[in-house]
Amino acid sequence: MKKKATFREYNQNQMTLPSSLVTLIPENHVVTVVNEIVDSINLDNLIKKYQGGGRSAYHPKMLLKVLVYAYTQRVYSGREMAKQLKENIYFMWLAGHEKPDFRTINRFRSGKLEGEIDNIFANILILLMEKGYVKYENYFLDGTKIEANARKFSFVWSKSTKNYDEALQKKVKKLISEIKEIAKQEDLEYGLKDLEEYEGERVSSNELQEMSQKLNDVLELSDNKELQKKKKLIDNDYAPRCKKYEEYNEIAGERNSFSKTDHDATFMRMKEDYMKNGHLKPGYNVQIGTENHFILWYSMHQTSGDTTTLIPHLKALKDRIGYLPQNIIADAGYGSLENYSYLKEKNLRNYVKYNYWYRDVKRKTDRKKWDIHSFIYDKSTDEYICPNGERLYYEGTKESKTKNGYTQILKYYKYDNCYDCMMKEKCTRGKYSRTLVVNEPLEEHKRIARLNLCSEEGTVLRKRRCADVEAVFGLIKGNGGFRRFLLRGLKNVNVEWGIISIAHNLKRLSELIASSLKINQTIFQKGRVTQVENLLVGHPLFIIIRDIYLNYLLYLCVF
Repeated sequence: MKKKATFREYNQNQMTLPSSLVTLIPENHVVTVVNEIVDSINLDNLIKKYQGGGRSAYHPKMLLKVLVYAYTQRVYSGREMAKQLKENIYFMWLAGHEKPDFRTINRFRSGKLEGEIDNIFANILILLMEKGYVKYENYFLDGTKIEANARKFSFVWSKSTKNYDEALQKKVKKLISEIKEIAKQEDLEYGLKDLEEYEGERVSSNELQEMSQKLNDVLELSDNKELQKKKKLIDNDYAPRCKKYEEYNEIAGERNSFSKTDHDATFMRMKEDYMKNGHLKPGYNVQIGTENHFILWYSMHQTSGDTTTLIPHLKALKDRIGYLPQNIIADAGYGSLENYSYLKEKNLRNYVKYNYWYRDVKRKTDRKKWDIHSFIYDKSTDEYICPNGERLYYEGTKESKTKNGYTQILKYYKYDNCYDCMMKEKCTRGKYSRTLVVNEPLEEHKRIARLNLCSEEGTVLRKRRCADVEAVFGLIKGNGGFRRFLLRGLKNVNVEWGIISIAHNLKRLSELIASSLKINQTIFQKGRVTQVENLLVGHPLFIIIRDIYLNYLLYLCVF
């Protein structure tokens, strides 16, 4: 006979005790780490941003906890956070059953945290250093490009703007000449006698408006149709376009482009080139330094190259922490004379690669083109000897400035009789001569960097760089799915990446804590301790040895 099925009691109205959500939170969950760390730091500067009066505001500590924990769970939208506060027990416990809407969350993120997120991040980093999770000795530096919250085809190119502006100025100058000729023929020079002051190098939009006003004054006394057409042309075409080009140049500054949707974003080449056509997208260059997979600092830049980002990045780090790590490890994108000189000035160990570093280390001889390393320097005559045996004589010295205004001294060496040389194709593109440009200070810095990188310590550090900082980018962009900013503007983007960095560090911290507890449970699990060991467990010497062993295992787990 078939037995009757039985079921567990199902009653949705059943009252249970205890009713606190904390009993439902697993031990050592990442939400508890976020809660304890945020409670441990000083948020007085953030609280001072709130003014008294009116309805009581949500506590900034609660909103910060919600934001950081949301970013650890790949929740980046303010609307999704507001939804989780009503449905997710972790969010509900962290917020103390408060339910701020998405507008409150977004205003807090883009308004209150502006200018304070860097201080909050620095305070958390110092706390991690005090607890021994971060040694702050090796600084692995790298950058990545994150797409901005802007339309892909909202570009404005500085070069095109300059060309359009120059073409417009030619039309303006021609217009001024035509107005002067009309005034002379119609005997209206008394009202337009000051047009010569607009014949400078460039006529601004304000000057065009002044010219339009003068034409308006003259037309009140004369109904000349040609002048009316000229005035309408200035008001409806030349003046608005001139003002637009001035605004574009001011927004772009020294950049070669910007986005109409997000003026602070610059068009860059992204790795996520799905069309495989080298399409440029608006974005930001994000620089981070890591150690032990913790982010030590971050900075946002509007240039696509990494060369000019190292010095401002390290300066910002020193301003927040007070001093710099001893070893700086970076790839070839940072190898410039300016960067090497800065590291030497600050007495920092230089493990920064330079262009052609791999080629120099592998000592490749099948180079397509000869460079300075293919020539032999004769110190006695201050000449370079090419592989064909010809000597390049010293021609002179010139100064060159980088984009940051850093002055470099370049020495030029030249040989004038390369016309019938058999090795000309591998040496020079010129028909008759070969010029060699030598930057002696840079070559000396490269020599020092090569020695450091090829040393035993340098070999370990440059291998660790790939597994440290690039792994962090993989965790954020790949696992975390964060490939596009939600906020607009350089300041807001800095806030968003600051939250990303804090969330990553606290998630990393929770993983280390869980790993150490797992090791502890494995070693001292039930049934593993014998009767003899039971007698020794309470001995002080045993406790010391146990702690040393646990720290050693934790070190192996981390490194």
